[in-house]
Amino acid sequence: MERKIRIGTRPSPLALKQADEIIQIFGLKNFEIKTFNTSGDREKKIPISEIEGSDFFTDAIDRALLKNEIDCAVHSAKDLPDALLNGFKIAVITEPLDQLDALVSKNNLKLNELPLNAKIGASSIRRKEQLKKFRCDFEIVDIRGNVDERLEKFELSELDGLIVAACALIRLGFENRIAERLPVEIFKPHPLQGSLAVVIRKCDYETEKLFRK
Repeated sequence: MERKIRIGTRPSPLALKQADEIIQIFGLKNFEIKTFNTSGDREKKIPISEIEGSDFFTDAIDRALLKNEIDCAVHSAKDLPDALLNGFKIAVITEPLDQLDALVSKNNLKLNELPLNAKIGASSIRRKEQLKKFRCDFEIVDIRGNVDERLEKFELSELDGLIVAACALIRLGFENRIAERLPVEIFKPHPLQGSLAVVIRKCDYETEKLFRK
Protein backbone atom coordinates (compact mmCIF):
# COMPACT_ATOMS: atom_id res chain seq x y z
CA MET A 1 0.00 0.00 0.00
CA GLU A 2 1.29 3.44 -0.95
CA ARG A 3 2.25 5.43 2.14
CA LYS A 4 0.22 8.49 3.02
CA ILE A 5 2.02 11.72 2.09
CA ARG A 6 1.34 14.69 4.34
CA ILE A 7 1.14 17.93 2.35
CA GLY A 8 1.56 21.28 4.09
CA THR A 9 0.07 24.49 2.75
CA ARG A 10 -1.60 27.72 3.81
CA PRO A 11 -5.35 27.69 4.59
CA SER A 12 -6.46 30.18 1.91
CA PRO A 13 -8.77 28.99 -0.90
CA LEU A 14 -5.97 29.64 -3.43
CA ALA A 15 -3.39 27.65 -1.45
CA LEU A 16 -5.78 24.70 -1.19
CA LYS A 17 -6.42 24.86 -4.96
CA GLN A 18 -2.66 24.83 -5.52
CA ALA A 19 -2.19 21.78 -3.28
CA ASP A 20 -4.94 20.00 -5.21
CA GLU A 21 -3.24 20.94 -8.49
CA ILE A 22 -0.03 19.25 -7.34
CA ILE A 23 -2.01 16.18 -6.23
CA GLN A 24 -3.59 15.96 -9.70
CA ILE A 25 -0.38 16.59 -11.65
CA PHE A 26 1.53 13.86 -9.82
CA GLY A 27 -1.38 11.46 -9.37
CA LEU A 28 -1.04 11.24 -5.60
CA LYS A 29 -3.59 8.74 -4.28
CA ASN A 30 -2.93 8.53 -0.54
CA PHE A 31 -2.48 11.97 0.97
CA GLU A 32 -3.44 14.29 3.81
CA ILE A 33 -3.51 18.09 3.52
CA LYS A 34 -2.46 19.98 6.64
CA THR A 35 -2.84 23.76 6.79
CA PHE A 36 -0.72 26.28 8.68
CA ASN A 37 -1.20 30.01 9.23
CA THR A 38 2.04 31.74 8.25
CA SER A 39 3.08 35.25 9.28
CA GLY A 40 1.61 36.39 5.97
CA ASP A 41 -1.78 35.00 6.96
CA ARG A 42 -1.72 36.59 10.42
CA GLU A 43 -0.04 39.96 9.79
CA LYS A 44 -2.10 41.66 7.09
CA LYS A 45 -1.11 45.25 7.75
CA ILE A 46 2.59 44.93 6.96
CA PRO A 47 3.23 46.12 3.37
CA ILE A 48 4.51 43.37 1.09
CA SER A 49 7.32 45.72 0.05
CA GLU A 50 8.80 45.38 3.56
CA ILE A 51 9.01 41.59 3.60
CA GLU A 52 9.74 40.55 0.00
CA GLY A 53 12.32 37.77 -0.22
CA SER A 54 11.71 36.63 3.37
CA ASP A 55 9.93 33.56 4.76
CA PHE A 56 6.82 35.64 5.54
CA PHE A 57 4.55 33.27 3.60
CA THR A 58 6.35 30.00 4.43
CA ASP A 59 7.60 30.19 8.06
CA ALA A 60 4.95 28.10 9.86
CA ILE A 61 5.01 25.49 7.08
CA ASP A 62 8.83 25.42 7.22
CA ARG A 63 8.69 24.65 10.94
CA ALA A 64 6.24 21.80 10.35
CA LEU A 65 8.53 20.35 7.67
CA LEU A 66 11.53 20.59 10.01
CA LYS A 67 9.61 18.78 12.75
CA ASN A 68 8.53 16.01 10.35
CA GLU A 69 4.87 16.94 10.81
CA ILE A 70 4.54 17.01 7.01
CA ASP A 71 6.44 15.38 4.14
CA CYS A 72 6.30 18.25 1.66
CA ALA A 73 5.13 21.83 1.33
CA VAL A 74 3.29 23.36 -1.61
CA HIS A 75 3.85 27.07 -2.26
CA SER A 76 3.35 29.66 -4.93
CA ALA A 77 6.89 29.57 -6.31
CA LYS A 78 7.19 33.37 -6.11
CA ASP A 79 6.49 33.21 -2.35
CA LEU A 80 9.62 31.17 -1.63
CA PRO A 81 12.24 33.01 0.45
CA ASP A 82 15.41 34.06 -1.34
CA ALA A 83 17.28 31.33 0.58
CA LEU A 84 15.72 28.05 1.69
CA LEU A 85 16.44 26.81 5.19
CA ASN A 86 19.36 24.40 5.55
CA GLY A 87 18.11 20.87 5.07
CA PHE A 88 15.44 21.81 2.52
CA LYS A 89 15.38 21.39 -1.23
CA ILE A 90 12.94 22.13 -4.04
CA ALA A 91 11.61 18.86 -5.42
CA VAL A 92 9.86 20.48 -8.37
CA ILE A 93 8.76 23.78 -9.85
CA THR A 94 5.84 23.44 -12.25
CA GLU A 95 5.36 25.14 -15.57
CA PRO A 96 3.47 28.44 -15.07
CA LEU A 97 -0.30 28.27 -15.49
CA ASP A 98 -0.31 31.92 -16.60
CA GLN A 99 2.66 34.18 -15.88
CA LEU A 100 1.02 37.55 -16.50
CA ASP A 101 -0.36 40.12 -14.10
CA ALA A 102 -4.01 41.05 -14.59
CA LEU A 103 -6.13 44.13 -14.05
CA VAL A 104 -9.47 43.88 -12.28
CA SER A 105 -11.38 47.15 -12.73
CA LYS A 106 -14.71 48.86 -12.24
CA ASN A 107 -16.74 48.75 -15.47
CA ASN A 108 -14.12 46.38 -16.93
CA LEU A 109 -11.93 49.24 -18.16
CA LYS A 110 -8.44 48.52 -19.46
CA LEU A 111 -5.39 50.12 -17.82
CA ASN A 112 -5.10 52.94 -20.36
CA GLU A 113 -8.85 53.62 -20.11
CA LEU A 114 -8.86 54.32 -16.38
CA PRO A 115 -9.72 57.93 -15.40
CA LEU A 116 -7.14 60.57 -14.53
CA ASN A 117 -5.71 60.07 -11.02
CA ALA A 118 -7.27 56.63 -10.83
CA LYS A 119 -6.73 54.72 -7.59
CA ILE A 120 -5.21 51.28 -8.10
CA GLY A 121 -4.62 48.61 -5.47
CA ALA A 122 -1.27 46.82 -5.57
CA SER A 123 1.06 45.13 -3.11
CA SER A 124 4.57 44.38 -4.37
CA ILE A 125 7.25 46.98 -5.11
CA ARG A 126 7.45 45.61 -8.67
CA ARG A 127 3.78 46.26 -9.37
CA LYS A 128 3.78 49.70 -7.74
CA GLU A 129 6.85 50.87 -9.67
CA GLN A 130 5.54 49.60 -13.00
CA LEU A 131 2.16 51.25 -12.49
CA LYS A 132 3.84 54.60 -11.83
CA LYS A 133 6.11 54.14 -14.85
CA PHE A 134 3.09 53.42 -17.06
CA ARG A 135 1.11 56.45 -15.83
CA CYS A 136 2.46 58.88 -13.27
CA ASP A 137 -1.03 60.17 -12.41
CA PHE A 138 -2.08 56.84 -10.87
CA GLU A 139 -2.59 56.87 -7.11
CA ILE A 140 -1.21 53.57 -5.83
CA VAL A 141 -2.97 52.14 -2.77
CA ASP A 142 -1.33 49.35 -0.77
CA ILE A 143 -3.67 46.37 -0.44
CA ARG A 144 -3.09 43.13 1.50
CA GLY A 145 -4.87 39.84 2.04
CA ASN A 146 -5.45 36.68 0.06
CA VAL A 147 -7.00 37.03 -3.39
CA ASP A 148 -10.59 36.62 -2.17
CA GLU A 149 -10.03 39.28 0.50
CA ARG A 150 -8.43 41.69 -1.96
CA LEU A 151 -11.31 41.30 -4.40
CA GLU A 152 -13.80 41.97 -1.60
CA LYS A 153 -11.86 45.05 -0.43
CA PHE A 154 -11.76 46.26 -4.01
CA GLU A 155 -15.53 45.96 -4.43
CA LEU A 156 -16.20 47.83 -1.18
CA SER A 157 -13.66 50.59 -1.83
CA GLU A 158 -13.25 53.62 -4.08
CA LEU A 159 -10.49 51.88 -5.99
CA ASP A 160 -10.72 52.03 -9.77
CA GLY A 161 -8.49 49.02 -10.35
CA LEU A 162 -6.65 46.15 -8.71
CA ILE A 163 -3.55 44.30 -9.91
CA VAL A 164 -3.63 40.54 -9.27
CA ALA A 165 -1.76 37.57 -10.72
CA ALA A 166 -3.83 36.17 -13.59
CA CYS A 167 -3.01 32.62 -12.48
CA ALA A 168 -4.60 33.23 -9.06
CA LEU A 169 -7.86 34.39 -10.64
CA ILE A 170 -7.87 31.41 -13.01
CA ARG A 171 -7.22 28.87 -10.23
CA LEU A 172 -10.06 30.34 -8.16
CA GLY A 173 -12.49 30.37 -11.08
CA PHE A 174 -12.50 34.18 -11.34
CA GLU A 175 -11.09 34.46 -14.86
CA ASN A 176 -14.18 36.46 -15.85
CA ARG A 177 -12.98 39.23 -13.49
CA ILE A 178 -9.93 39.91 -15.68
CA ALA A 179 -10.40 43.23 -17.50
CA GLU A 180 -6.97 42.95 -19.10
CA ARG A 181 -3.94 40.69 -19.02
CA LEU A 182 -1.06 43.15 -18.80
CA PRO A 183 1.50 42.55 -21.57
CA VAL A 184 5.11 42.02 -20.51
CA GLU A 185 6.15 45.18 -22.40
CA ILE A 186 4.18 47.17 -19.79
CA PHE A 187 4.23 44.86 -16.80
CA LYS A 188 7.14 42.46 -16.41
CA PRO A 189 5.90 39.66 -14.15
CA HIS A 190 7.80 37.94 -11.36
CA PRO A 191 9.93 35.22 -13.04
CA LEU A 192 8.23 32.46 -11.01
CA GLN A 193 4.67 33.83 -11.20
CA GLY A 194 2.13 31.17 -12.10
CA SER A 195 4.38 28.29 -11.05
CA LEU A 196 4.04 26.08 -7.98
CA ALA A 197 6.93 24.79 -5.88
CA VAL A 198 7.14 21.64 -3.80
CA VAL A 199 9.69 21.81 -0.97
CA ILE A 200 10.93 18.69 0.85
CA ARG A 201 13.67 17.72 3.30
CA LYS A 202 16.98 17.13 1.49
CA CYS A 203 17.45 13.54 2.58
CA ASP A 204 13.85 12.43 2.07
CA TYR A 205 14.50 10.42 -1.08
CA GLU A 206 11.24 8.46 -0.75
CA THR A 207 9.15 11.62 -1.03
CA GLU A 208 11.39 12.98 -3.77
CA LYS A 209 10.59 9.94 -5.92
CA LEU A 210 6.92 10.97 -6.00
CA PHE A 211 7.82 14.17 -7.87
CA ARG A 212 10.12 12.75 -10.55
CA LYS A 213 7.66 12.95 -13.44
